Amino acid sequence: MRLTAFWRWWAAGTTSHLGSAIGGLALPLTALNVLEASAFEMGLITAAGYLAYLLISLPAGVIVQRVPLRGMQVALDLIRALAIASVPLAWWYDTLTVAQLAAVALVVSFANVLFDVANQTFLPEIVPAAQLQARNSLNSGTYAATQLGGPSLGGLAVQLLGAVPTLLVEAVSYLASAVLLRTLPARRVQRPDERPPMVTMIREGWHFVVRHPVIGPSMWDATATNFVCGAMLALFPFYLFRELHASPLLGGLLFAADGLGTIIGAALTTRFTDRVGTARGLIIAAFVGVAGALIIPLGTGTAAFFAFAAGNLIFAGSTVVLSVTTRTYRMLVSPPDLLSRVIATVKFVSWGAIPLGGLLGGVLAGAIGARTTLLIFGALTALSPIIYLSTPIRRMRDLPLDAAPKPAEARV
Repeated sequence: MRLTAFWRWWAAGTTSHLGSAIGGLALPLTALNVLEASAFEMGLITAAGYLAYLLISLPAGVIVQRVPLRGMQVALDLIRALAIASVPLAWWYDTLTVAQLAAVALVVSFANVLFDVANQTFLPEIVPAAQLQARNSLNSGTYAATQLGGPSLGGLAVQLLGAVPTLLVEAVSYLASAVLLRTLPARRVQRPDERPPMVTMIREGWHFVVRHPVIGPSMWDATATNFVCGAMLALFPFYLFRELHASPLLGGLLFAADGLGTIIGAALTTRFTDRVGTARGLIIAAFVGVAGALIIPLGTGTAAFFAFAAGNLIFAGSTVVLSVTTRTYRMLVSPPDLLSRVIATVKFVSWGAIPLGGLLGGVLAGAIGARTTLLIFGALTALSPIIYLSTPIRRMRDLPLDAAPKPAEARV
């Protein structure tokens, strides 16, 4: 029986996510163990991996509307495969440097930005509106499953093969994704004479987001959370492998706690928000996330490993509730011709905070240590519930589906 477009789309994403999760542990271990990178250099690599969200997220929403979707996604998968494969090649010839790892992370980040905007824009075209929440939860749950199993498999692969050879798994996963995406139907794009200037289109998306009473605050909340996540991404490998002296296998198992938390959060999101309401669910999840972030760097010895796993599980579970709820809401209330630009605007602001958090986290950890830095950033997650409580969302049970800015307010 031939798979529908959704399931082929889902299979492509699952394949690349699993490969990324397996190779995701190998890249920082390559920096730490092969190149003996410092905390600041780890911050630079993390920042490079997300810098593109600051540089091209806004035009990405317009680009996705203007180019053939299928061809672009296939090309981006091939670019990511070549970039990752260059690391084992340079290592083989003994020319690998921290600068190359940062460059590879930067190239992959540019491809990720365009790919992610295209992927989210494509989903509402193949899924009815009534199924979007369930499909988004499935996607988050699937992603979580790859994050649960991927790091553990990656840790085992690094233990057996070494960090650099393990990166080849990630490269192959992008090639497999490209093959699957090549089977999706092509999408009609605008003719050149139908296209307004790019700046005008970007401005329309920007004004819709920042003036929206729900999407706007949700974007600022995600920005605060992602700023903290940037520091976590930069410092977790340094904290586990340098300060706590975890083995690659143990580190992979501990990183898998994030995936387990995401699975739990994705499985419970719809049931949870149906019971308490989507607006109340955002506020509750934001408070739970604060507790999880503060637990992560607590304890010493074996207790520190348990705290790291428990805190990650709680923080990831709360974050996926926030993510699934707000992502589904954006897809439901954004005009179809604005959706890719709404997604791109949100990514520009919220994901753009990740490299800033990674850089600052690396700088602080070099001076005061990874544990203390993680505690400071954990305290910053308190901004998340404060943002929601400072808006009319605090008085709502459910997020309104008719809260779009009036036409007069959305003019540019």
